[in-house]
Amino acid sequence: MKKAILFLLISFSISSLSFAQNDPNAKKILDAVSTKVKSFKGITGSFSIKSITSKGKDNGVKTGSVSIKGQKYILKQGKVEIICDAVKIYNYDGSKTVTITPVEESGQTLSPQNLLSNFYDKDFTYKLISTKDNFHEIQLVPNDKRKNFSKVTVFVDKAKSMITKAKILDKSNNTIEFTLNNVNTNAVLADNIFTFNKAHYPANIEVLD
Repeated sequence: MKKAILFLLISFSISSLSFAQNDPNAKKILDAVSTKVKSFKGITGSFSIKSITSKGKDNGVKTGSVSIKGQKYILKQGKVEIICDAVKIYNYDGSKTVTITPVEESGQTLSPQNLLSNFYDKDFTYKLISTKDNFHEIQLVPNDKRKNFSKVTVFVDKAKSMITKAKILDKSNNTIEFTLNNVNTNAVLADNIFTFNKAHYPANIEVLD
């Protein structure tokens, strides 16, 4: 779950990005998404994540919810929870452990914090590969080959001008597919919901800082 959920916010990540000189057709579409997302004060939605192995085995679908306000976010799937207060990331394993990581240390992976920052301009090349049916399909390849994924394909809903689907191919050729549903782009979210409160978790919880 932790590995899959790190990719979820790509659909909302383009609000603060400046794009490099890649495929101009892809840039035009992504710029339109950027303009729209910049106007959102708060975002909530549900998501589904499907994991498929390199051999084609379907590992099933998991669902969860997401809330975003600026650089802050909460991701929940069952008892698993990730909270970012824009300074630290609190990862609750759903049992007895919370791991705390400074936001700046999340830069080695495609984390939600990275996706909410200016990273496309230096970290990716991208191109438009299809405009069939209701989606623009854009492929992004990381310039840093040390990343733990080799390719990200995003699907921009033509009517909504938002990314609502994505596929991530990791270095072992496993695929993670996610879809966003029930998106509310006018959500009113209080800042305190993005604050980690140990009292909300089991009494014997271990916090690893």
